[in-house]
Amino acid sequence: MDFVPTMGGLHQGHAQLIQRAVAGCPEPGSVLVSVYVNPLQFGEGEDFDRYPRSFEADCLLAQQAGASAIWCPDERQIYPQGVASGWRLQAPSALQSGLCGPWRPGHFDGVATVVSRLLALVQPRQLWLGEKDWQQLAIVRRMVSDLGLSVRIRGCATVREPDGLAASSRNLYLLPAERRSAVSIGAALRRAATQLQNRLASQRDVLIQLRRQLETAGLEVEYVEVVDPSTLQPAAETQSLRLLAAAVCSGSTRLIDHIFVMTRSPIVAIDGPAGAGKSTVTRAFAERMGLLYLDTGAMYRAVTLWVQEHGADPANADAVERLLSGLEVDLSPLRNGVQTVCVNGRDVTDAIRDPKVTGAVSLVAAHACVRALLTRQQQRLGEKGGLVAEGRDIGTAVFPDAELKVFLTATPGERARRRAKDLETRGHAVPALSELEAQIVERDRLDSTRTNAPLVQADDATELITDGMGIEAVIDALEDLFRGRVAEEVWPTPER
Repeated sequence: MDFVPTMGGLHQGHAQLIQRAVAGCPEPGSVLVSVYVNPLQFGEGEDFDRYPRSFEADCLLAQQAGASAIWCPDERQIYPQGVASGWRLQAPSALQSGLCGPWRPGHFDGVATVVSRLLALVQPRQLWLGEKDWQQLAIVRRMVSDLGLSVRIRGCATVREPDGLAASSRNLYLLPAERRSAVSIGAALRRAATQLQNRLASQRDVLIQLRRQLETAGLEVEYVEVVDPSTLQPAAETQSLRLLAAAVCSGSTRLIDHIFVMTRSPIVAIDGPAGAGKSTVTRAFAERMGLLYLDTGAMYRAVTLWVQEHGADPANADAVERLLSGLEVDLSPLRNGVQTVCVNGRDVTDAIRDPKVTGAVSLVAAHACVRALLTRQQQRLGEKGGLVAEGRDIGTAVFPDAELKVFLTATPGERARRRAKDLETRGHAVPALSELEAQIVERDRLDSTRTNAPLVQADDATELITDGMGIEAVIDALEDLFRGRVAEEVWPTPER
């Protein structure tokens, strides 16, 4: 079952959220929508009593959007010991120290508490939330990760009404004049984002100007901030992806909105030891997310093949360097899951997978001259972004400013089993598993202790241990990590 939790007052934003859940659910007729106005999300003097409650209209909208059922729990189901007496979760202070956190103390604690309770009752496969409240989405994602809950969090891009105002249940409160003022939020954010993206003014000056524009439109400004989409901490001007967010009051109605500032398309860096399955999952992940696949391991294999074909000693740096002049390694875009690798125009896609190449690639890759040559080629490909690269030092040396860094690994025993299966599939002789495991351990040692660009996990990389995980599960995990940093709004998932 997939699950869409709401507080009612459903609108077209909810409709699209439900439609996405229906489309993304593998089992027809298994999307549940809940309606519960959670008192813990409302502070003193906020609009709990007048919050829109239109259950019949909500049922109709949910049904038309494709939901299979709508559930309206009462307070006893959600808080058996009472709202004031039951357990409460506390969201990390770092995630609510900015944006709406200081203005709504306790609000996100209430969100985390009710969502955890709803998840315990429904036990869904996937939880669908809108990206409009990005801070709330970030906090729920963190809660699910930290508590080890077995549910995927899926986000949907902000939906806007025809006049550009972000869809919200609270839009119903707006009087005509207040609505005209509120419409200026989105336009002002877009102008500010353009200035930031094109570096027409400093971030500080853009925020000052944005605040003035909102106030001139008759809005009371609570905050305008630029933050890192993942940490929600203030973003540096050099970041390629930032969240520009605002909260205002139009009359007595509080409204939030945001826009993403992207100076280049996102980059994903996937590092890890040999035999961890990086190539397989990275290739599939790139196709799923519409990213260019940059197989850096194939590039090093191509150079290794070139060295072997010329009879040079892979361990001799001088001999290898003499062969690099004029060497061009090209990668084609994926076609039906296959990427062609060429050396000076010659297709070597199959030849670079020979065990002899595998046995020497670490020696060749360790030479500074080889790494310098291929790093320059890789960085040129990454200037516009929109790619995912895998290798040994992608997040530390090649793309240190990647939006997402993952250290993909598995135990030596698991990697030996995978290597044996791959060799058997390709028709090669299969050594004993103990021998393969010993080879893998030795390669790990060489890769992690070499002087030039050793294999290390980047400080800001997320470790993903894939033992016991199928390929689809690993790809799902990569997608979830990606979406925690890069919203659907700014990089939509291609239709399958």
